[in-house]
Amino acid sequence: MRVVFMGTPDIAATCLKKILSDGFEVVGVYTQPDRPKGRGMKMVASPVKEVALAAGIPVFQPENFREEETVEALRELKPDVCAVVAYGRILPQKVLDVPKYGCINIHASVLPKYRGSAPYQWAVLDGLTETGVTAMYLCREMDAGDIIDVSKTPIGENETAGELLDRLAELGADLLSKTLRRFASEGKVPAVPQNPDEVSYAPMLDKTMCPIDWNKTAQQVHNHVRGLHPWPVATMELQGKKFKVHETRMVSGSGAPGQILGLTKTGLVVACGEGAVEITSLQAEGGKRMAAPDYFRGHPLAN
Repeated sequence: MRVVFMGTPDIAATCLKKILSDGFEVVGVYTQPDRPKGRGMKMVASPVKEVALAAGIPVFQPENFREEETVEALRELKPDVCAVVAYGRILPQKVLDVPKYGCINIHASVLPKYRGSAPYQWAVLDGLTETGVTAMYLCREMDAGDIIDVSKTPIGENETAGELLDRLAELGADLLSKTLRRFASEGKVPAVPQNPDEVSYAPMLDKTMCPIDWNKTAQQVHNHVRGLHPWPVATMELQGKKFKVHETRMVSGSGAPGQILGLTKTGLVVACGEGAVEITSLQAEGGKRMAAPDYFRGHPLAN
């Protein structure tokens, strides 16, 4: 079975590695064009491109599929299936129509919940205790295709969005491989339409979300910190300085929202609208990430 893979970031690279190791015939890889990165603005290849080149697979990096010759290049690969994972491009219908069995996608949520660009982050922000990955057919509407299969996993009470993504990448890779095996043995795989009454959306994160609202409950503050890590990272102000808050845990305590309740051997305890959290890892503006007790030993709190 001839597979064309489309993806760009690390989660997609994990999936590509998996299907290559499982012996699928990947005849071409599509990924976003190299982008400038870092202080030197050096052009950097995507993680997917690096995997493809190492495996000797032809790489295609079109800016879009508007030109007919770009679509024709895909047709010439004669794909049975296009496997799409975080490609970062909306595929027009003329592309969706190219593969014999269609285009399938691995999405990092249990659809129809959390359609959109930040599904696993919002699962953490909203305090979910379970999420997963979905294999679905792609259609013209974003993340609205028929569902082929789902794999679920619990979310740890202190797990960050970044940590969750690492696990979802492995889960998604296994699901993609399982789904492609079904195509190889069954041909066109049956799927179930999404329930429109259960649809929710996961919009892109941005830095306006960073400041912590101490009026919220300790659970909500803890979810906020976890959901925004590793980007854009929750922030707070303390004694005139701005801090990134990297890690918290829920603890007992009460006081006015935002009140410092004490400095322990493991962190800084802050009152919330209900309950308290202990900040165990933080980063002063312009500084490096540190354990909270280490930082405050060198920068004592004012009385």
